[in-house]
Order: sequence, then C-alpha cells, then structure tokens
Amino acid sequence: MSEIVVFGAGGRAGRAVTAEARVRGHLVTAVVRDPEKHAGIEADGIRVLRGDIRDPRAVAGASGGHAAAVHAVSPFSGPEQGFDGLDPEFFVRAADALLRGLAEARVPRLVVVGLFANLETPGGGLVMDDPELFPPQIRPFALAHRAGLERLRAARTPVDWLVLTPPALLEADAPRTGRYRTGGEAVPETGPAHLSYADLAVALLDEIDAPRHHRAQVSVFD
Repeated sequence: MSEIVVFGAGGRAGRAVTAEARVRGHLVTAVVRDPEKHAGIEADGIRVLRGDIRDPRAVAGASGGHAAAVHAVSPFSGPEQGFDGLDPEFFVRAADALLRGLAEARVPRLVVVGLFANLETPGGGLVMDDPELFPPQIRPFALAHRAGLERLRAARTPVDWLVLTPPALLEADAPRTGRYRTGGEAVPETGPAHLSYADLAVALLDEIDAPRHHRAQVSVFD
C-alpha cells in the first residue's frame, strides 16, 4: 500500500483514478480547486484538499510522503464553454509547478492524462492539425495542452513523468474490463479506438505500481 496524490480528483478521470487506487489498497489525497463542490469524494482512505496545480507550494504541500502524483486537471469542459477564460499557459504553469513541487517533496513519479489531439497521424502530422480528426474550434485548448507536453519534454527534472493519452472517445459509463493496449506517439492503426474511464484508470495505476514507460507520451486504447 502506498499514498497517491490526484490533482483534479473531482473530474471524470480523477474520480476513476481515485476509485481504482482505493481498490488496490492505496491511500489517496484528492486535490480539487473547490472541495465544497466535491463533497462526495471524501471516503475511507481518501483525504480531500483544496489546491491549485499551478502553485508549486500547493503541489509540494499536498504531495509530501506520496509515492506518485496524477495530473487529471483540465480547465476546459467543452466547446460550449468558449475560450474567453482559457489561459493558454495553463498546462505550462501546471507542468512547471508539478515538477518543482514534486521534486521538493521528493515524489518520484508523475502520470499525466494526455489529450488525443497531441498524437501523430499516419502521415506524421498531429491530430490537432487535421480538421477531419479534430474540431478546429477546439484548437486553442489543444495548443495549450501541447505546450504543457513540450514543457515536460524540455525539463531537466528528477521526476519520472509520463503522459498517458487516451483516445478521443472516452466512455464514462462503460464497465471496467481491466484490459487495454498501449502504443507510441501515433494514433492506433487499428481504426477508431475507444476506452472507458475505468480502464484508463487501470492503465494509469499500472504505470504507478509497475512503471513501464518513462519521460514520454504513450497512447492507451481498447
């Protein structure tokens, strides 16, 4: 049993990761921006904290003594939200704060939930640059996400990070099968892929319990 800190524990991915971690017997520190909006998270083995993933002091304070951290925070809920309030540096600030705060707290492992738009197409470009694969109107969010990935890649850090990138179709209500496949930086060649949030959490916890990929972006799919 170990302790894991989950940033963004109130979202779908964060909740799935928290649930999977508890099934495996891990203790979880669930970090959210507003605990009052997520009163249902707290349970046996789960401690809820208020925190901002862009604040290295908050990251370090929440992470001390933990074996790994999960970044499942997103400032964007969908196209209907618009982009007036989107900080294009959000994921860069988060990457900087995580790497600094986790290093200070001596947390060795960071797993980040990635974005499908950052995978490569068979032609070698990025999904975000292909209007047939990715809605152009959401490109500002994809660019912000991409900047965070590049920040991780450029960092000189003792933190062993991984970006685990699911397909565009993540199924909220699909059951946990415990099965998944991982690929590289490219879109799976098997055609349109999907994955449940529960199996995304399985893949993510597997990378914490027995790390196989390091300092890279890896696709995960059904």
